[in-house]
Amino acid sequence: MSVMAFNESAQSCVKARVLFTVLASVGLAILYGLKVNLSVAIVAMVNHTALADAHQGENDDALADVGFTCATPDNQNSTHVAQDGPFVWNELTQGYVLAGYFWGYIFTQYPGGRAAETLSAKWVLWTSVFVNAVFTLLTPLAAKYHYGLVITVRVIEGLGAGVSLPALHVLLSKWAPPKEKNRISSFVYAGMTLGTVISLPFSGVLASTVSWESVFYIQGALSLVWCLSWPFLVFDSPLNHPFISHEEKGMLVRELKLDKNENEESQSLSFPWRSVLTSVPFWAILVAHVCNNWGWYMLLVELPTYMKQVLRFEINENAFLSALPYLVSWIFSFILSTVMDKLKQKELLSVVQIRKISTGIASVLPAICLLGVAFAGCSRIAAVTLMVLAVMFISGMYIGFLTNHVDIAPNFSGTLIALTNTCATIPGFIVPAFVGALTHGNQSVWRWQLIFAITAGIYVMEFIFYTIFASGDVQTWNQPKSGKSAQEAARLTIDTKI
Repeated sequence: MSVMAFNESAQSCVKARVLFTVLASVGLAILYGLKVNLSVAIVAMVNHTALADAHQGENDDALADVGFTCATPDNQNSTHVAQDGPFVWNELTQGYVLAGYFWGYIFTQYPGGRAAETLSAKWVLWTSVFVNAVFTLLTPLAAKYHYGLVITVRVIEGLGAGVSLPALHVLLSKWAPPKEKNRISSFVYAGMTLGTVISLPFSGVLASTVSWESVFYIQGALSLVWCLSWPFLVFDSPLNHPFISHEEKGMLVRELKLDKNENEESQSLSFPWRSVLTSVPFWAILVAHVCNNWGWYMLLVELPTYMKQVLRFEINENAFLSALPYLVSWIFSFILSTVMDKLKQKELLSVVQIRKISTGIASVLPAICLLGVAFAGCSRIAAVTLMVLAVMFISGMYIGFLTNHVDIAPNFSGTLIALTNTCATIPGFIVPAFVGALTHGNQSVWRWQLIFAITAGIYVMEFIFYTIFASGDVQTWNQPKSGKSAQEAARLTIDTKI
């Protein structure tokens, strides 16, 4: 069967926007899966016995500051076998390795946004996934030479992944009609959670039953399958989709007010820097994005370490329990988006009310849960339950501030998410270093209590700022007046008078 025949057959059975939504979500799942797999694999890569010996007697004078630690459960005492890897990387080195991804991620946000808006968001996203898949395959080789090479590989992966959210924002502005925006956006961005749900336990199984190298080889190879399908099944806009049905195309063009000439003109618009940087609704999104990402990365990157070092879970159960919060979050995001869509359709809530309520769910409730974790101490059931709830509530961000860019400026949504996500990436490389420095040679419960309490405070800041200053209205600077458009307007005025 030819590619054209296959596409025609597929489009006759599946709506184009549904196919886009599913594949976009899977693409984001791949990126997040490849982002977090190192968080699990590093537990099997590091020689914890050698590290413990190195720390022994390192700071005898500081023993009073160690705080209490959790005992190993009785059911592990007789069967526990140390799961040590070949690398003697201390906590600080592990923090640098885990942070490397974010050092790269921060630099391609703005270029990715502009490329998605002016060139092709479809191919920008494809490049993002392809780069991550290839360099994931190179990770074991890099690790065997030097941890510095692992950091380099992760930086390159971050550079590739940095363009993904800007590209998706641009695609959503072309494929998500207003009545379905919450559901489609939530499903696409739930790919972040889906990738984590799959990657964490899968990585744990591979690391414990095969080898730590297999985590990268198998997941990298599987990711290339998506790269083969995306170019033939997804297009930048309904306007240039060759196999979309006439009914669906007409609906999308009408609902989204798509016009080929207007689309070409919007691609040539210069970005209104002054207006954006003085826009209070933009700053509301930026502050919320930065604060929320601090907590998101704290749980995403550091949760497996907390499970291993403090709660004393083994790598298999560690990986599955680390994934559990994201599975619950994935389900919760669909429920929340469906409820919000229905409330909006019944005109019970406005766009800005939905954004503020959802952001409140994604900030206040996780803050309460993390404070609970801080006081749960060594109670494994309480700690895990509260962390599950914290991650579940964070998914409110998908239809909260994370979709707000499209509301206030659809013409520049890719660049806006690039700007806020650039700043929101800063916690990505601060958090691992911060946790590594605070727990270096001291994996005690009270040190982690301090970490969770600080994170809860940052969430509260997010809620207050966003609730006061956020907006759901299209801003005036979304349609800046270019010289060309002004001349065209003058010409039309003269023609009308004649």
